Amino acid sequence: MVGQVTDPTGSPLNVRDTPNGRVINALKNGREVYIHEVAYDNQGRPWVNVGGYYQGEYRIWGWVFREFISCYER
Repeated sequence: MVGQVTDPTGSPLNVRDTPNGRVINALKNGREVYIHEVAYDNQGRPWVNVGGYYQGEYRIWGWVFREFISCYER
C-alpha cells in the first residue's frame, strides 16, 4: 500500500524502531511511503512499518503512527 506523510502538527513525523519505541529518524510531510506491516501498541493504537526511496535506493525506515499516513491507490 502506498501513502504519504500527513502530520497535522507540521513537524517531521518521528520514525521509531518498534511501534511506539525509540525515535530513530523523521520524515517530512509529503514524503511518499510504502506500508509493509501493521501492528498495534499496548494501548491498541495502529502503527505501520514504512519504507521508501531515498537517493535512488529503496530503504525500510521503521515504524510511524498510522494516523499520520494518508493512503491512496497508485
